[in-house]
Amino acid sequence: VHVAESGGDLVQAGGSLRLSCTFSGLSFRLYTVGWFRQAPGKEREGISCISWNDPGTYYADSIRGRASISRDNAKSTLYLQLDNLQSADTAMYYCANRIQGPCSGSPRESDYRNWGQGTQVTVSP
Repeated sequence: VHVAESGGDLVQAGGSLRLSCTFSGLSFRLYTVGWFRQAPGKEREGISCISWNDPGTYYADSIRGRASISRDNAKSTLYLQLDNLQSADTAMYYCANRIQGPCSGSPRESDYRNWGQGTQVTVSP
C-alpha cells in the first residue's frame, strides 16, 4: 500500500487549503480513513475521519466548523478542506486508513495503518 499526501503550503492566517491523500494498493472504498497532524514538539493527533459509508464523520474541536472531510472512492482519494487557517494549524498533516471499524470519535493512531510521508502546512501571521 502506498499513501501520498499533497496540498500543504505556506499560507497567511485566514487563508484556506485543501489537502489530498491518495491511496494505492488498497480497497479504499472498504475502509474508514482519517487525517492526523503533528505540530513541532508535539505528538501526532487525530483530527478528522470519515467512514467508508459516508456521512459518518468526526472533527476535533480544534478544527470543527472550519474543516470539511470528504472522499472520492472512484479516485481512492481523501480530502480535507481547511478554512480560516490559524498559526495553531501549522503542522505536518498525515492520512491513514483505519484497520477496521467506522469513524467513531477521535481517531487513535494505534487504530490506523498505512501512513504517508505527510504534507506540511505552515500558517504565517
